[in-house]
Amino acid sequence: MKFSVHPAFLLLLLTIVLYGNIALYSAILISLFVHELGHFVAAKLVGVKVETCRILPYGGEMTLRNEMQLSYQKLILVALGGPVATFLGILFSFFLPTLLQELFIEVQLFILLMNLLPIWPLDGGRIVCFALLNTYSHAKLFEYYVSASFYLLTVIIIVLLYLLPQSLILAIVSLFLWSKVIGDWRIRKYRSAFEKHVMNRLT
Repeated sequence: MKFSVHPAFLLLLLTIVLYGNIALYSAILISLFVHELGHFVAAKLVGVKVETCRILPYGGEMTLRNEMQLSYQKLILVALGGPVATFLGILFSFFLPTLLQELFIEVQLFILLMNLLPIWPLDGGRIVCFALLNTYSHAKLFEYYVSASFYLLTVIIIVLLYLLPQSLILAIVSLFLWSKVIGDWRIRKYRSAFEKHVMNRLT
């Protein structure tokens, strides 16, 4: 498996370092590793091979072998792996020394809540999108979901930019998510067509 760190994540960490909070830098790095480890373990448990793993500002991005041909149930379980690991990390944080406990709980709680937002390509967005596709078998749902995520993120970014500099870190994360959604939004029609092919194969 190939492991890498996205430049946007390094930019986020640089921003934190410039604010002078090295402890926060360490807590974020460890918490993101735990989150991504959860996805990796979940993939292994459902028999899915992980090809690449990248650490991103909001969590991680894993490339699964033959992802487009996997069942929606497996994709949902892999997406759930990260939030479950982060939740366990929060529970474990209560056993840390008092000085570290609050910091790790806050960081992991932020990562958990961020990733559970029903916005593509966050874990919450993937879970909701794949659950809808599995339930209603309507290939166009992917196109609609990504489009809705694109417009919602656009509104969120406008608000965060208005609130600068207090919202700088959130703005960086949201801008990165926006760039990811744009990439998927551009190919949404092709993905929808492939989803239709997969649905025909699975039925």
